Amino acid sequence: MAAASNISPQSEYIQHHLVHMNSIGEKQSAIANFEVVNFDSLFWSILMGLIVVYVLWRAAKSVTAGVPGRFQTSIEMLVDMVEEQAKSIVPNEVSRRFVSPLALTVFLWIILMNVLDLVPVDFLAWVFKMTGLGAEHGDVLYYHRILPTADLNVPMGMSLGVLLLMFYYGIKIKHPGGFVKELFTAPFHAPGIAGLFLAPFNFLLNCIEYAAKSVSLGMRLFGNMFAGELIFMLIALLGGAWTGFNGASLGLGIGHVLAGSLWAVFHILIVLLQAFIFMMLTLVYVGQAHEGH
Repeated sequence: MAAASNISPQSEYIQHHLVHMNSIGEKQSAIANFEVVNFDSLFWSILMGLIVVYVLWRAAKSVTAGVPGRFQTSIEMLVDMVEEQAKSIVPNEVSRRFVSPLALTVFLWIILMNVLDLVPVDFLAWVFKMTGLGAEHGDVLYYHRILPTADLNVPMGMSLGVLLLMFYYGIKIKHPGGFVKELFTAPFHAPGIAGLFLAPFNFLLNCIEYAAKSVSLGMRLFGNMFAGELIFMLIALLGGAWTGFNGASLGLGIGHVLAGSLWAVFHILIVLLQAFIFMMLTLVYVGQAHEGH
């Protein structure tokens, strides 16, 4: 408790905003703890996913053969963009019937989740306080993080889904025997006894490759969005330093508005770029699963 009292108000503010509304009521101490459920991440990620599904469903339902409206045109442009990327990466036409819609859904889903980072840091805290839902420490909604992609569990869960797709298409295209054989015979090919000697090393390298793809895919999205969220918190501290109508407070207030606006504009690029990178790597990894070494 003595150590906790030495924490500055600024550090306490940031640490508070980095705690999820979870099943243990405090910050998760271990990287992997399956007893912890982050309810806020689940709620916002599922909500954004449902919005994406609803928008695409409405687009499919309202499609017309005549002159399309702006909504239909926008969706068709997105579909064409993803389909063109999928054609150049995934060679199998049958696979693209599933992979292309999946890539489009992932792209829009990540965009919506990332956009939540543009919501002011303390907006939900203010809403909860006004409604009396979570104004004090110990209340259910006292801790709440709105950005799912800044929660390592969400990007890593999505990357594990991509890993399962890699296994699925690898087994489907190469058949179980061919897939297992490639694990032990590639990338170092050798006949006879030399091949048996290299088999454990090939298997180890393939396991490392699959693990590296999954970890890098999830960590890239998490790292960028976590950093962006942290910068928004630091900018919020400028506005939190207001002490009245004096020179220092006015300067910090103006700096808060300018820095927040500029970072929000720049962050829009990060939001779109990270969604596009995740979608493209999903297509690349699934396309590689169709190929042999």
